Order: sequence, then structure tokens, then C-alpha cells
Amino acid sequence: MGTKELFLEIGCEEIPAGFIPRATSEMEAIITKELALARLTFSEIKTLATPRRLAMVVKGIPSLQPDAEITATGPSVKAAYDSEGKPTKAAEGFARGQGVDVSALQTITTDKGEYLFVSKQAIGRPTYEILAELLPALVANIPFKKSMRWGEQDVRFARPIHWIVALFDGTVVPFTFGNIESGKVSRGHRFMANTTFHVSDFANYLVECERHFVIPDPEKRKEIIRRETHRVAIAAGGHLLPDEELLDQVAYLVEYPSAVHGTFSPEFLKVPKEVLITSMRSHQRYFSIVDTNGGLLPGFITINNTLTEDPSVVVKGNERVLRARLSDARFFFEEDKKVRLDDRVESLKKVVYQQKLGTSFEKMERFRSLAEELADQLNPSAKEQASRAAYLCKADLVSGMVGEFPEVQGIMGREYALLEGESADIANAIAEHYLPTQAGGELPASDVGSFVSIADKIDTICGCFGVGLIPTGATDPYALRRATIGIISIILDKGYRISLSSLVEKSLTLLTAKLNRPKDQISSEVLEFFRARFVNLLGSSFATDVVDAAVAASFDDLVDVKARISALAEFKTHPDFEPLSVAFKRVGNIIKEGVDAPVDPSLFQEDVEGTLYEAVQSAKNSADAFIASGAWLEALTEIATLRVAVDRFFDKVMVMAEEPSVRTNRLALLTTIGRLFGKIADFSKIA
Repeated sequence: MGTKELFLEIGCEEIPAGFIPRATSEMEAIITKELALARLTFSEIKTLATPRRLAMVVKGIPSLQPDAEITATGPSVKAAYDSEGKPTKAAEGFARGQGVDVSALQTITTDKGEYLFVSKQAIGRPTYEILAELLPALVANIPFKKSMRWGEQDVRFARPIHWIVALFDGTVVPFTFGNIESGKVSRGHRFMANTTFHVSDFANYLVECERHFVIPDPEKRKEIIRRETHRVAIAAGGHLLPDEELLDQVAYLVEYPSAVHGTFSPEFLKVPKEVLITSMRSHQRYFSIVDTNGGLLPGFITINNTLTEDPSVVVKGNERVLRARLSDARFFFEEDKKVRLDDRVESLKKVVYQQKLGTSFEKMERFRSLAEELADQLNPSAKEQASRAAYLCKADLVSGMVGEFPEVQGIMGREYALLEGESADIANAIAEHYLPTQAGGELPASDVGSFVSIADKIDTICGCFGVGLIPTGATDPYALRRATIGIISIILDKGYRISLSSLVEKSLTLLTAKLNRPKDQISSEVLEFFRARFVNLLGSSFATDVVDAAVAASFDDLVDVKARISALAEFKTHPDFEPLSVAFKRVGNIIKEGVDAPVDPSLFQEDVEGTLYEAVQSAKNSADAFIASGAWLEALTEIATLRVAVDRFFDKVMVMAEEPSVRTNRLALLTTIGRLFGKIADFSKIA
């Protein structure tokens, strides 16, 4: 009978842009799950969305559900029949639920005993009928951050629904959601084509939408916006400042995008460009224009939802609104310059960072000490600058500018520091200490910025764990996962050879007065939190089993761990790797925790014992030298020379000899080998 196409469009009032990406993703997930439960396959699925519509097409669905044999297990036989062998309510309820008579129930023997089960033939139903039951539930289950009721309806959606198109093979799938009945009539652009049009299938829908000034595909709208903003920026004598995140937002604010260029007074360029860009971006959704050197030009690009006959009207309105916003920014900037950062630091004593962890000033004092210690270890010449940058880095939090534009925290600290005569290194570190702001984001360029960033983040992590503010699967209000990944990324990027456990210990010591949980427990939990993030981060570049094996051996010096992972990943491609791994696993299975006893050559009874002992001594001396210098691949290559001797040892010798002294001596020899391997990785974890 062939396969058919399902098309669904939900038309409504304007949905907030931030709601839409998740909604379309969930639509796809829900329909995929429901079709699978209904035993219906499909070949392709695509979602579309604008502020006024969520749409989806699913192709390749069979017109008839396939037949199937369905089995279900019920209560135990003991619970299903009484002492006289009559069915109990449990048996009758199971039969009723399965739509069969009690006499149709059968018995099956499992590991847990005898149970009732039923096997029945399910005859496939027309897909059209199944969809009529499935689609209203799909509409109802699309999740939104906030949803609403309207009129007298008892249904909820992000915004009131005005129409629903639901077609299977061109035929309307009938259902009702609230007071809206599904049909085949959609609507055009609210302002440029506020009329209805009929839909026959997905291809026809795309044509009719564009004829009615609607671009339903968000990716196509993004391409139009990207092309038009570049064109307008060049026409204005500059270049577009790329902003993919803003592009994603704007694409869900319009149905038919057009770009318009506006200007603002060059006088505003006296305000730091980051503030101007933030004001235009965050409050107005404007794109910025820069010159060839990256300097900000006094212009902007706004994306309109209509084609206007007189763009100057739109431009003037936007320029008027922007002038007010930039005037506010200039006012805050001028006022902030009247108070020095040193004075603002004192104001942090009145700002509560977190109720259980004290003020922002207390937090600053803690991570300032940590930053100084990191400098002592890694770059003593930067200690004074790290201390000063840490002292000033939170001062702009109490400035008028950051109060109005929170996105420029750190950036304003840098600008005010430069205006007050602080060195560029200190000023840049103030801005850098917030980096990275997201996974894979920009990292601090300088040691000073890196030290302060690590110190601030580890204080946050240890402090939150110390008072029980631990992330769960659903919540992470203090962004501890991001902070942890940030620390790991900085350490690996800079190649900092520091002890993670010592850093955590120092941080917890500074937090002693605030902790309400055992310090050892907190330390263990924090290190495990780091380990999990590290494994996930490195797992994107290396095989998971290799990462797990290296981390299991030791996890303290992150640079060293990554070096071992890299060496192990390369060595895994060598011909010697698999037999060597097998040999190590064999050793590990026998010695378990190992034997803490010296090897006594006088107790050897077989030549292969002496041969292995000599090979171990030679390999150990060379491998230890390579390990000490961090030459992990060379160390692995050296250890690999033991394989033949180990294999011969197992072929000729019974490790668990009857004589205790001989048995212990053989276990001690294998323990030496196991611990040599164990300095690099736990080979038992490698597939």
C-alpha cells in the first residue's frame, strides 16, 4: 500500500523566541517515540518554526500498522489462583486489562517462579486512525518554560492556538484541541498577507507560505538574515560584527526578515565599545558594524518582520529608542569614573555573595590568597600582579554600568582599571578572570588572568560543595559544571603542572569557618566531580576506555593525565598492544591488591622466573626514567618488552605453588610488574 506523508502545523499567537528551539526538538522526540510505540516506521522527519507557527513533516509512514504478536506477563501463579484453583481478582484483573477471557491465560516459568502470561495477535489498524488519537496528545505534551490557558478552554499551550493543519496523505486527520478543530487551512503573514490558504501537502505548504510572505524554515531565515546583514554593513562602509547567538535569536522573532540600517551619534563612541555592543544586542537585538580594524562604527542593523515602503520611518523609530539606551550607558560610564575601584572594593563588604559563604569581599580575600599561591608555584614574577588583579576584579559589580548591563562585568573593571592607571596586565586579567564563559569558549590569555580565574572558580566549587549546594541532574544554579570545565580547560591549555588535590585542600582550608560538612568528604566529592567532567571532556577526543584507564591509575596532575591518555591512545594502535593488555589483565587477575614483599631470587625454581625477574629489573629502570621525564609512549614501549617473558612465565610456572614462600615470591614478582603497568593506566578497563 506504500508509504505516506504526515504534515502538522500549529498556528498561534507569537511564541517567545527562546521557547521555540526546545519546542521543535521535543516535537520530533515525541512523534518518534509515539510512532515507535504504535509500530509505525518512517524515513524522514523535519521540523519548522516561526513565531506564529510550529510545523512538522514526517515522511515514509506506512498507511497500515503491521500485525504483531503481543505478550504480557501478569501476576504470579500463587497470587492468581486460590487454594481451590479458582482465579483470584488479580488473575481476573490481568485478563480484563489484556482484553481476554481468564481461560486464555497461560503459565510461564521464570527465574522467580511461575507467572501468568498472555499471547495475542494484534491486527494492524489504519495509520490514519492511530494519528487521530496520537496528534492531540503530541500538541498537549510539547513543553514550554511557561504555558497558558485562554478563554474557557481547559488546554494549555505557549500562546493561544488559532488554527491546526493536520494531513496524512493529503487527507485531514480529524481531532480537536480546546476549541480548535484540525483542518487544511493555514494563514499568511499577519501584516503583509493576513489571509488564509489551503494546504495539500508539505511541498505545497512551502510554496504557499512564501507566496504569503512566510519563510517557515528557520535555517533559511538565518541565511537570509546573514546575507542581508553583510550586504547592509558593506553598503554602510564597514563590516558586520559576526554574532551567531544573536542570529539564532532574531531568526525566531520574524517570519519574513528584512535588514534596515540606522546610525547613532559618534559622541557615544567615547563609551567602551563592549557596552555599546551589549546595549544594542541585548536590549534591541541590533547587529553592530565595525571597520577593518575591528573598531566600532556609529551604525547598527535591525531585522524587520516586514518589507516597508518607507524604511526611514522604521529607522527613525529605532534610532530614537537606541539614543535613549546609549544615553543611559554614557551617563553610567561618566558617573562610575568618579569612584575609584579601590573604594568600590570596600563596598563589596556589604554585598552578600551567598548567605552561607559570606560577602563578595570575603570571597575575594579567599581566592586572592589562592591566586597568589598559584603564582608562587607557576610564575613567581606574576604574584604581585595576580594579587592586585584578584583584589580589584569584583569591584565593578557595584558600579552603575554593571548594575544596568550585567553582561559587561569584568569588561568594565578592565576599562576603569586602565583609566585609573593600572597596568595592562592587571586590567586585562580583571576581564579574563571570568573566562571561559561557556564550554569551548575563549580562555584567559595571560598567566595573571588564568591564576585569578582558577582561584575564583575553585573557591566557588569548594564553597558550594562545602555548604551542601551540590548540582543535581536538573539544577546547577551556581554553574559549578561550567566552572569545573573552565579550570580543567585552563590547566590543560597552559600546561600548568599543579596538584588538583592540593588546590582543593588549600581552598577548603580557607573556607574552614564556612563549612558545614566533613572536610574529607567534601574534598572527595569535589575531586570526583572534577574527574567526571575531565572524563567527559577528554572523551570527545579519545576513546572512553583509554580515558577511564589512565584516570583510574592516578588523577591529580591533569596535564600528566592527558599526556598518559595521548600516549596510551597512540600505543593502542601498535601490534604489541593487545597481547600486552591481555598479559597485564592476567597479572592483575592473579595479584588483586598485590603482595608487599621483596622478590627473593634464591627462591626461584624455574629458569623462566629468573629470566622474567631480570627483564623486569631492566624494564623498570628504563621505564621509571621515562616516566620521570613524562615520556609516556617510550615508557609503554619499554614495558611492552616484558610480554614474551610474562607469557613464558605463565606457560611454565604455577603461581599459586603449595609452598607458601615460593607462592609469595612469585606473587611479589607479578606485583612488581602490575605496579609498573599501574603507573600508566589500569589496563583492565581497556576494551
